[in-house]
Amino acid sequence: MFGVGKNGGKRHFISMYCIKLELFCSSTTTPNLMPEFLVNSLGFSTEKAISASSKVTCLKPGNNKPNLVLNFFKQIGLDNTQIKILVYPVPRLLFADVGKTLEPKVRVLQEIGLSGSDLVRVISKSGPFLRTGLDTSIRPSLEYLRKLFGKDETVAKVLKRSPALLHYRLDRVMARNILFFLNHGCSSLDIEKLILRNPTFFVQKLEWLEDIVQKDSRMFYYGVEMLSSLSKSSLEMKLGIFRSFGWSDSDIITMVQRLPLCLTTSEVKLRNVLTFFMEELRYESSYVARHPTLIMFSLEKRVLPRIKIWQLLKEKQVIKKVPCFYTVIKCSEREFLENYVLPVRDEIPEITHDVLVSSLSEILLESFEDEVTVGKGSAMVRYSIASKSLPCSILTGLLLPINSSALVSVL
Repeated sequence: MFGVGKNGGKRHFISMYCIKLELFCSSTTTPNLMPEFLVNSLGFSTEKAISASSKVTCLKPGNNKPNLVLNFFKQIGLDNTQIKILVYPVPRLLFADVGKTLEPKVRVLQEIGLSGSDLVRVISKSGPFLRTGLDTSIRPSLEYLRKLFGKDETVAKVLKRSPALLHYRLDRVMARNILFFLNHGCSSLDIEKLILRNPTFFVQKLEWLEDIVQKDSRMFYYGVEMLSSLSKSSLEMKLGIFRSFGWSDSDIITMVQRLPLCLTTSEVKLRNVLTFFMEELRYESSYVARHPTLIMFSLEKRVLPRIKIWQLLKEKQVIKKVPCFYTVIKCSEREFLENYVLPVRDEIPEITHDVLVSSLSEILLESFEDEVTVGKGSAMVRYSIASKSLPCSILTGLLLPINSSALVSVL
């Protein structure tokens, strides 16, 4: 930790000297051995050892409690890194009574079936758990989960997924939130699925959810399901992206009410989509919020190819009334070809062979067929995997069928 090499011993000596100078100078009567203990026993840096030691009373010679606590943690499987994470914010944990305080709290977790690496993970990730009252909080919370799920195995599964639940009085916080969802149409089975997916969702304040998802909306359950799949940090990050593009909270609420799945879009895609629609096409945030499917479409596969066609239609004026871009982008591949591509392909040679093949290939993928016919009359086109060709004239005659299993490898 202090480095190896010719000067390693010197650096170690200097670090220890700094610790002793800092602590012995601060008290001329009783030396504080805590910094030295943290460095030698847990591998703390000199700076962090001094910082942590300032939060607790002096460790006097002969006080063996920190060693007892350290040995107990190691016996249940915690390594030095995990112990440091527990101890650094609250070093007084090292002065806890192992027999009266720590062992009973670990025992209640073992009683619901947690052991080995699962037990270690829950304890190391639970933060204040070891400082939480056993009879005032931990036992009531575990009993509530037992009644809720009916078996210890499910309780253990929930805690493994979200050890932070042990921070809360679940019989108060979670019970209140579950009642809210029951009163707004979620079944007990729905709620159980949501808890298993993201338990910490049910210990959050309800005000922010009420603002996002309308309680009387048919989208309520889907909104809850979507939000429960996101961590709080991920949700805040995505909301921050929308706000960075000038979205108001009202815009965000409108979007989520219409299509909750928008918030499952990756952060990279969100930035790219919003940059395109708002900075290049100059759409207002309120417009995108009212048409949230724009956010879900693929830029490369759908938006960019179709906007080229749409711009050509407006420029060449080959159809009587060119619809707005949203109408063009939201329609299916078949409708897009039949209404905006095939009728004008002779008038607009810029609509290339590749555009047609790409769209028709998508239709084949969606239908799991070996060939597809699109359009009517002189604009009709038949396209097959076997030929993978698209002549300008009508394809006549029967095309040889090809097995659907070849579709993926050919396209």
